[in-house]
Amino acid sequence: MQRREFLFGMAALALPLAGRAEVAPSGVELRIGLTPVFLDDQAAFLNRWRDYLSARSGLTVAFVQRSSYREIVEQILGKTLDMAWLCGYPYVMAQEHLRLLAVPLHLGRPEYHSYLIARHDMAQVEGIDDLAGRVFAFSDPNSFSGSLYPRFLLHERGQSAAQHFRRSFYTWSHRKVVEAVAAGLADGGAVAGYVWETLARLHPEITAATRVVGRSPSYGFPPFVVRADLRPSLAATLQRVFVDMRDAAEGARLLQTLNLDGFVPGDTAMYRSIREMVRLVEQR
Repeated sequence: MQRREFLFGMAALALPLAGRAEVAPSGVELRIGLTPVFLDDQAAFLNRWRDYLSARSGLTVAFVQRSSYREIVEQILGKTLDMAWLCGYPYVMAQEHLRLLAVPLHLGRPEYHSYLIARHDMAQVEGIDDLAGRVFAFSDPNSFSGSLYPRFLLHERGQSAAQHFRRSFYTWSHRKVVEAVAAGLADGGAVAGYVWETLARLHPEITAATRVVGRSPSYGFPPFVVRADLRPSLAATLQRVFVDMRDAAEGARLLQTLNLDGFVPGDTAMYRSIREMVRLVEQR
């Protein structure tokens, strides 16, 4: 794996969201960046979510889908995006340019795991060591669960992906990691546990062809962030809209589709362990 191509610093910025939220001016557009969603009919879902956020915030909301976290970060730093759903890895890499807005809850907690998966017929595989000399699927180079964590496991063993695996490749999607392993295109892969568990609920025929052979400790769930220069009153409005989703009928339905329980404001301290992992893996 190559060294990450953006190192924007790691200074934490507190988001001043205390106090009463203002209603944003009508007609203002909010551009939210997303990488590919794992849902089947993602366009219809994003239209519903866009309409919900627009009605609740008073903004004209637009979702902007990009193929990688790198593109999302570049565009939010270039101010062509206002907000994004990022992984914890690119968040800590660009933290001085971003403000934490809301963190999803899965199974009641703002945390998730990296899953190491293997083909279901590879009973001998019990961890990453047993995938030596095999083909391995990563998701996005800047994904914590789909890239950084498995590289950290190899780092602890004094190895790189190029040394450990016969071949590795990126799928640019957690769902595609699962599909690649299920189809036998890869012997193993790394994926967000949240995505694997959600696919197991929606498409058990896909996950049944894979087997979870390792789970990381818990880490901060991929957060929603805004540009550091976004007006604090506007950020406060947006934060309240996300936190209140579980208390609104349509918001609760959207959360159910995402297999989430809600959102909390979150804390930058939730991502300290990821920042330390970056320091260890990326040191040269």
